[in-house]
Amino acid sequence: MKRERDAVTGPAPRPTRYRCKTEGKLAPLPYWIHREDFGIKLFVGLDVSLEKTAICVVSEHGKIEREAQAASEPEALTRWTGNLDGTIAAIGLEAGPQSQWLHRGMTEAGLDIVLMETRQVKGALKAMPIKTDRRDAEGIARLLHLGWFRPVHCKSVSAQEVRAVLNARKAVQQGFITLEMSLRGLLRNFGLKVGSISRGRFEQRIRDLTTGNPMLLAATEPMLRARLSLRQELAGLERRVRQLAQEDPACPA
Repeated sequence: MKRERDAVTGPAPRPTRYRCKTEGKLAPLPYWIHREDFGIKLFVGLDVSLEKTAICVVSEHGKIEREAQAASEPEALTRWTGNLDGTIAAIGLEAGPQSQWLHRGMTEAGLDIVLMETRQVKGALKAMPIKTDRRDAEGIARLLHLGWFRPVHCKSVSAQEVRAVLNARKAVQQGFITLEMSLRGLLRNFGLKVGSISRGRFEQRIRDLTTGNPMLLAATEPMLRARLSLRQELAGLERRVRQLAQEDPACPA
């Protein structure tokens, strides 16, 4: 006669049924013990890309429970994790451009989200022989399960907005400097040297050097107009950044 297994010896493969011990005795009626009875904890790793997010679910015993892909949207990921069987211990994703937005949306939905430090995660995943989104999601889930990660703080919306203004200022400034260097290099090919000169006199200096040469005038005029536009936009962003600094209580007057 085939021996039935109880909750102490572990679950038997289906279709075998087993009983649960109650006060040292077997319960009189056999019943199925479901996953919820064991309270298995799940660790969910998310590898985020622009359109799709690779998902891997690892149990507390290290077994891969599910793998899938979902849209990189908080609603889609929240809906997918809501269909899991078991208790979600934590959901981990690598800190990146989209991660803070996803972290905020999923946290508002009541999920426990962990932002993982980027360099540490990349260092751990670098050892994997095959690099795919699916393998990265598995690696993140296993790091989360083992606790081999460093959590990072998710910036507030206002802090991210200030960062956006600073990044815009930096991009415009870099474009402005690149145009000036291009103008210097363009004229240098003809033996025309701009030399050390203030920003206010730069435009007039370029026109003085190109006077009498229609081809150089045609090449430099559009660049000078673009430089002037960038300079005006940069001045506007500079004023905005200074205003933000004055309004911030953390900045001394």
